Amino acid sequence: MESNNKMLEIKSKIFDFFLSSSDFTPSTFLIQLQLLLKEELRAEQAVITLEDRPIYRRQSAVCEQKVSYTLPVNKGNKMEKVVIPLFREGNTIGKIDLHFLSPLPLPLDSFNYLSKELSTIFQHYNKFIHKRAQEKKYEELYKITSNFHSEMKIDTILTEVIKLLQKMYDDFSYLLLLTSDNDGLQHLPIKKLDFDDSNLCAMNAYVTGNVQYENSIRDRRANIYIPIKGGQGVYGVLQIISLDATTLPEAEIEFIKQIVDAAGSALENTQLYQQSKQVISDLHLINETSHQLNANLRLSEITTFMVQKILTSFEAKEAAFILFNENGAEVLPGSTLFFQQEDVCSYLIHIEEYLLTDGDPLFIGDLRVHKRLPELPFCSCMIIPMPVPNGLKGACVVTHPLPYYFSFEQFKLLQSLIHHSTLAFNNSMLREELERYVITDYLTKLYSRKYLDEKIERSMDDDVCGTFILLDIDDFKIVNDTYGHQIGDKILIQVANIIKSNLRETDIGARWGGEELAIYLPKIDLELGEGIVARIIDKIRKETEPSITVSCGISHWNKNTQDTPRDLFHRADYALYKAKDQGKDQLCIASSDRHNKIKS
Repeated sequence: MESNNKMLEIKSKIFDFFLSSSDFTPSTFLIQLQLLLKEELRAEQAVITLEDRPIYRRQSAVCEQKVSYTLPVNKGNKMEKVVIPLFREGNTIGKIDLHFLSPLPLPLDSFNYLSKELSTIFQHYNKFIHKRAQEKKYEELYKITSNFHSEMKIDTILTEVIKLLQKMYDDFSYLLLLTSDNDGLQHLPIKKLDFDDSNLCAMNAYVTGNVQYENSIRDRRANIYIPIKGGQGVYGVLQIISLDATTLPEAEIEFIKQIVDAAGSALENTQLYQQSKQVISDLHLINETSHQLNANLRLSEITTFMVQKILTSFEAKEAAFILFNENGAEVLPGSTLFFQQEDVCSYLIHIEEYLLTDGDPLFIGDLRVHKRLPELPFCSCMIIPMPVPNGLKGACVVTHPLPYYFSFEQFKLLQSLIHHSTLAFNNSMLREELERYVITDYLTKLYSRKYLDEKIERSMDDDVCGTFILLDIDDFKIVNDTYGHQIGDKILIQVANIIKSNLRETDIGARWGGEELAIYLPKIDLELGEGIVARIIDKIRKETEPSITVSCGISHWNKNTQDTPRDLFHRADYALYKAKDQGKDQLCIASSDRHNKIKS
């Protein structure tokens, strides 16, 4: 009767422990049960040993299948020992060692009853532990899956997987074998899965999508390979490593597979999400670029805008737009400084040869190993040919000094960007060419008189002074009659080229009409202008073939004079008339008071 009451007290307290414990684990239960038995049975010591989870120490033979009693060894030792076996379905699962000071608190037969009742408790305990473990596992699975879909980051997904596995199965090591490069994940156990890898089990798991097992009896090592797969493909393999050849139960492998499948789906969704974001970003870039290029920009403005967009969007080091014609390569204004160096032509000739012989877009990670472009001083290079008007060759060149810097997706985006911008480039080039035709004389390529008039008028509004020159080819009718009009045209072209070669960018050379040419020198005073004209007259005399001479009339204005362009033209024309009248091959200067100074 006493043993029944004692067992009821023990059961009641065990039940209370199950209900009240918030941090219930197998270890805490066994420790609590040992303390409870020690207290209720007034034992000096209570030690529970299970076959699969020893407390304090592991024994080779757990116990016999009956209660055993050990008397004190000698009179000085009053400690009695009772060993209570624990059973499950007829099999011994463990034992309880109880040590008492003589005499025993219960009859020896009572301990058989205790053995039976405690075995029943352990059967319920095992079911409870299993159910609790399953609940915790699926709580963790739900939690990690929620994290996957809330973060949408590859780093987070892989980190969460490794952390959970190390938490739940800390007796094993883990290695992620991934097909993609993950340079930013050095804190994780990651290795690149190469197709020439000697790890056949890993490759079989990747190719078949099924779990693979590998056991090495000699090394006492076991490996499990679980493919990381989504709905559209396999993204890698999780390798589970057991250093003492311990194997996981099939149920645990199936649970880990669920974790890995959830990770695979999350990786796939993350990649699709990132790809969609990239596509949206690319479309936004193309749309923004197209919108900007439709604003009728000048060619230099288009080039500058496109180069800045390329440098920003592709993180390139150098970018340029280049035209190739019979005179060589022309780097458009707005290209980066490297392509505007004086010696850049020695590099551009390689690009021109490539375009002339091949003509396809070029995407290469390391130019040092390229057979036809090895001398270019960079490694990563993208060259996109551009069709331009008048049969010219054009190209966009984007480079970086590091090898394999650009991705193939960036190469395709650059092609699309150049394709959408080519029309704007061509329209701007044609528009500027038309403008040049409007303001340029067809034969001499000097500016037209209308353009000269506009520039002089603007200069007289903005500048402080200026010098105007009229030149007339002496005896031009005799040249035409003697040599023919074709030679006469060549003489005009020669004189025009000499004029252009002796002017600054801000100076203007124009065809005034017939064999008369004009020069305007903004911000140039009369003395300096006279020296420039004298040098041009001398060069014309020496460099034309057949040799000819010119007569010149010079006029000048400054802020102190009340001049108009018409006054400037009239004085220069009067000075030219005086130069002709006084013997030709000379210049005559007309002052603002119409007093003429003649120099031959």
